[in-house]
Amino acid sequence: MTDKNKLAAQRIYILLGALFITSLVVSNLIFQKFFYWYPFNIEVFGSKLFEISVGILPYPITFLITDLISEIYGKKRANDIVVAGIFASLFSLLIIYVSSVVPATSWSAINDVLFKKVFGNSAIAVFASMLTYLFAQFVDIQIYHFWKRTTKGKHLWLRNNFSTWFSQFIDTLTIVFLLCSFGIIEWANFKGLLVSGFLFKVLVAACDTPFLYLGVYLFKKRFKLKTNEEINLL
Repeated sequence: MTDKNKLAAQRIYILLGALFITSLVVSNLIFQKFFYWYPFNIEVFGSKLFEISVGILPYPITFLITDLISEIYGKKRANDIVVAGIFASLFSLLIIYVSSVVPATSWSAINDVLFKKVFGNSAIAVFASMLTYLFAQFVDIQIYHFWKRTTKGKHLWLRNNFSTWFSQFIDTLTIVFLLCSFGIIEWANFKGLLVSGFLFKVLVAACDTPFLYLGVYLFKKRFKLKTNEEINLL
């Protein structure tokens, strides 16, 4: 690969990393708002199907990006993005903490009470999310590359969906369990949120498969990559 192509690949990698980190941090900040989506009139453990946190909306994007990076740039580069995401989460937690400590002025549109109501549980959310995110993302990358080796770079849909489904179940189970343990949500909602969250992520994973195929196709066409060939940025 020419130096010009390596530079272009590096820039795209940085852009994907920025999208990944933004999706991760934002999902931690907006998690306290819940919404409903009722395509089916079904109740699961006393809760309507798909009553879920808005934090779920950007979070599956992180798995699509790590799968794309794994496919094109390799396992090490995908792990590097995960580590960067952990650092960004910790840094955002520090900023939130400092912002909560400093007192609001009397004329501030957002007073201390409202600020803490919106962001007060963010520290717990980021901590819980980091634990689950760290584990789930590394599991996703490991399973993805297991299937990539097994299929010799073929059947992209298989490794994309199987790795995401398994890691997303671990992620959903752990985050809901921790949020219930910290008292942020009631235990009565545990089963319903677990099922709704996981099924929603499964649907999103199935829907993002065409986008992964498109991304891989564009990369292979742009950089003339063969099946199972990866871009080495070093």
